[in-house]
Amino acid sequence: MLVDVEARVIRNTRLSSDYNVIALAAPDIAAATAPGQFVMVKSGRGRDPLLRRPFSVFEVLWSNGRVDGLSLLSKRVGVTTGMLFDSVEGDTVSCLGPLGQPFAVVDPPAEAWMVAGGVGLAPFATLGDALVARKTTTTLFYGARSGAELFYLDWFTARGIRLVLATEDGSIGDRGRITVPLERELRRAASAEVMVYACGPEPMLEAVARVAATFKRQSQVSVERVMGCGMGGCYSCVIPVRDAHAAQHAGSERTRPPHHYVRSCIAGPVFRGEDLVWD
Repeated sequence: MLVDVEARVIRNTRLSSDYNVIALAAPDIAAATAPGQFVMVKSGRGRDPLLRRPFSVFEVLWSNGRVDGLSLLSKRVGVTTGMLFDSVEGDTVSCLGPLGQPFAVVDPPAEAWMVAGGVGLAPFATLGDALVARKTTTTLFYGARSGAELFYLDWFTARGIRLVLATEDGSIGDRGRITVPLERELRRAASAEVMVYACGPEPMLEAVARVAATFKRQSQVSVERVMGCGMGGCYSCVIPVRDAHAAQHAGSERTRPPHHYVRSCIAGPVFRGEDLVWD
């Protein structure tokens, strides 16, 4: 069920000079949200920008045994994120959701490996909770530019989720991109049944999908396309996907698989990694 509310800001936790987690009193949206879905939001502080912006639901918040809201993980990079960063308790935020296609959550004996880059961590709190509830062995591969941009580590470890970290400056974990330890761990786990989940910049998603395919593992990726409306009306978020039927009849001379475009706000934001056309 789609819900549109003026959600009260419950609290705003600033994680650094640019990152924050904002908690919103939107229980109806939170209760209906599946891992990987998103909301379209706009701060009530001003008229600009005109359109709402998409954010993955970070946490579903509980109080006294009841769902009382949701949270959003944000990095201050523009007008909307700046307003969210500056929000105080009692402010209002227009919130529409839940929207989009969620992750398919795997059960044991399969393992779940979540791969996050930067604010790509956002959909993995709800997914992590869903996996833990199913007793699925779960690992979070989490990368950022430096250790100062790795957040909520204790939150995940408290739930029994294993952490594998990487930073570009080498301050924590492996030095380099998160695909470095991912490839190493996939090589070690040659016989394990693993579903790879990923969210982050699209070059990272492409790399993760290719690494997963190299080791014959399935992947689900949550793309970060710009969305003007979140409901399929503006066609601003189209993304190319493989046309499986056409590929079967394309012949050997075609060097690139045939594809068509879908709206990521409706068909996604979660896709199978092998279904997307990356180049």
